[in-house]
Amino acid sequence: MRKLSNTHRTRPTAEGVVSDNSNTERRVLVLVGPTASGKTAVSFFIAQHLKIEIISADSRQIYRYMDIGTAKPSGEDRQHIPHHFIDILTPDTEFNAGEYGKEGRRIVDEIFQRKRMPLVVGGSGLYIQSLVDGFFEGPSADKTIRKKLNERLATEGADKLLEQLRSVDPVAASKMISSNTRRIIRALEVYALSGVPISQLQQNRRESNFTPIIVGLQWDRKMLYERINRRVEWMLKQGFVEEVRKLQSLGYSRDLNAMQTVGYKEVYDFLEGKTDYDRMVELMKQNSRRFAKRQLTWFRRDKRIKWYDVQNEEELKTIAVKICDYFGLTKIPL
Repeated sequence: MRKLSNTHRTRPTAEGVVSDNSNTERRVLVLVGPTASGKTAVSFFIAQHLKIEIISADSRQIYRYMDIGTAKPSGEDRQHIPHHFIDILTPDTEFNAGEYGKEGRRIVDEIFQRKRMPLVVGGSGLYIQSLVDGFFEGPSADKTIRKKLNERLATEGADKLLEQLRSVDPVAASKMISSNTRRIIRALEVYALSGVPISQLQQNRRESNFTPIIVGLQWDRKMLYERINRRVEWMLKQGFVEEVRKLQSLGYSRDLNAMQTVGYKEVYDFLEGKTDYDRMVELMKQNSRRFAKRQLTWFRRDKRIKWYDVQNEEELKTIAVKICDYFGLTKIPL
């Protein structure tokens, strides 16, 4: 494995590329992109030649038993490359972006202490934002308030709760859609507990002690959608329905937050007889494509991201080299 170059190098910034003779700056490479864009493949190409540890930024890979539906790296791959935030919790455990950011920064520090490079890889925009831009520690959850809000969600619907949020915190509400029920409820809960809009509290973030260098993978939309469709078919061939059936047998309800995930929701409907197999497959593909579109919308707001266009699978190895060059690392062989 090759280490970071100790020779003169350049480093990317928001303004462009500037000279940098120091090899002690704490910089973290962050690789983002929508589902099925090739993030895992690119990260593995980089890991073949550099001493990295991967920090997963996937809000569902943290859960055990959810392997196929989250496209989790195999156990064999994780033996060769250290991974963090994979298989750390059971699906009935609550975990949020704030906790991820706080724990993620601790792990970044430990990786630097081991003289390795942290590589953050994932498509969960809120998790990445919490890690690289800071997080805020709002008031702890209140079971009574949250129960009432969930009851209102069931009886009145998400649109009504979002309308209330607009009246007390229009800034936070402007960043949400009605399907973001968990975030809407949390924002209303914070306001009920503190009397202060969550958007205002979030301004008091703890700054990170590293510099993120963020790169992204993007495909022609038609090609990406074809890749998503093929991935859904591959997941089903790998036994995705059986995976969800096992989750059922272990007592994990479809109402858990972990199960509010594209793919799992559709399979639960199939297993409960609410839809047939063909319709399940159709919805999995459709909802996965919509999810990818939402991911891209989120990431494209961040002007720090340097995007790499991908035309085919074979280009991913070359793009890994380009990313290393951009980051200022020693070139890796094709």
